Amino acid sequence: MAQWEAVVGLEVHVELKTNTKIFCNSSTEFGGDPNTHVCPVCMGLPGVLPVLNKKVLEYAVKAGLALNCEIAPFSKFDRKNYYYPDLPKNYQISQYDLPIAEHGYLDIEAEKENKRIGITRVHMEEDAGKLVHQGTIMTTPYSLVDYNRTGVPLIEIVSEPDMRTAEEARAYLEKLKAIIQYTGVSDCKMEEGSLRCDVNISVRPTGETEFGTKAEIKNMNSFKALQKALEYEIERQIDVLEDGGTIVQETRTWDEEKGVTVSMRSKEEAHDYRYFPDPDLVPVVMEDEWVEEIKGSLPELPDDRKKRYIEAYGLSEYDATVLTMAKEMSDYFEEVLEYFPQPKIVSNWMMGDLTGLLNASQVEIENCRVSPTQLAELLKLIDKGTISGKIAKSVLEEMVATGKDPAKIVEEKGLVQISDQGELEKIIEEVIVSNPKSVEDYNNGKKQAIGFLVGQTMKATKGKANPGMVNKLLKEKLDQ
Repeated sequence: MAQWEAVVGLEVHVELKTNTKIFCNSSTEFGGDPNTHVCPVCMGLPGVLPVLNKKVLEYAVKAGLALNCEIAPFSKFDRKNYYYPDLPKNYQISQYDLPIAEHGYLDIEAEKENKRIGITRVHMEEDAGKLVHQGTIMTTPYSLVDYNRTGVPLIEIVSEPDMRTAEEARAYLEKLKAIIQYTGVSDCKMEEGSLRCDVNISVRPTGETEFGTKAEIKNMNSFKALQKALEYEIERQIDVLEDGGTIVQETRTWDEEKGVTVSMRSKEEAHDYRYFPDPDLVPVVMEDEWVEEIKGSLPELPDDRKKRYIEAYGLSEYDATVLTMAKEMSDYFEEVLEYFPQPKIVSNWMMGDLTGLLNASQVEIENCRVSPTQLAELLKLIDKGTISGKIAKSVLEEMVATGKDPAKIVEEKGLVQISDQGELEKIIEEVIVSNPKSVEDYNNGKKQAIGFLVGQTMKATKGKANPGMVNKLLKEKLDQ
């Protein structure tokens, strides 16, 4: 790898979260029976006329501003002509030479280094339909077409070829997803196709300035797949070149099961899409006042929120980064703080025990059965000394599994912490009598022996003893 350098650029498609499609009133709701969210406009029937959904334009501008782009005062829609079964008009309405936004950037951290990735353009377009592969009839494969997704509004975000590793590409996509989610213009649900990307990848000798021949990997729909596909493809291209071969310009796909990229079709010549301005749609002229109004509606974005967490809450850069990377996680954290305003404690429980339990059950934070107010109530029980931190871990486990309130679980299982001094002194005296060797070790200067005695006391109380009181009372007894 020291002798070779990868050059990576991403084309990311984001479905906008509007109620209706880009040029008609058909629903954009995910799912539904095939071909039920359609109308003559999105089906491309003769004589229909598209009308631009103003919310699509607003969301495209909002995304462009969040990505530090310049908003074009004048842009237009074009027809991109090609045939494919899920494209009913045999052309896609997109933007070609005059997109809505250009010349942006976002900053990433990868491999312990900060890097700025340029964004070439953001443009609006309509999505195509979906082929549903059914199987075979008499050994002949066949597919059905669902046009529900046809006409769903998209923005395509095209990066500069500024990434050099698979890790940088993953960091870019993660950061891009976070920014778009914060703006509210898309839910970015990769599992539903709301965010997907194509990857352009080439390699060249280290120090070379000319680009090598690139391959395109289509439809990456997870961060893991993106990173694995790039790692494989970089190695594949290097192996071909070192063996004296030639890289073919082509489109490839990622085979998750085999862990390899597979050639789909050759792309040795640029496809002629015969772009021309769409005669049915007027150009878009942006007024400065409206652009400023949209800019003023931008929420606090991930980098700004991360900075606030560090400066106002005293969190480490790592904690602040993890908490702000996903909007749902950050919003959850903010709501817990409304009821339990101790940021470091909340951060520790969210990033540690809660995230661990959610990961184990493969549940995202937005689907967590434990509400922010319930987590705050659990932390209040620890703070008041009602339960210990150790007991709280088992309570949280049941909360995640059942959604029950922490106080109810504590009551049902009799988990209230023992903080009665007289009761604890009796138990500690029994522990001291039962463990003379540890007492002797402590008196001989082995102060760590007290840890064993604390453990025995906690065991005798089934973990319900107040740990602070146990340590204090044990030390007093032993020092006597």
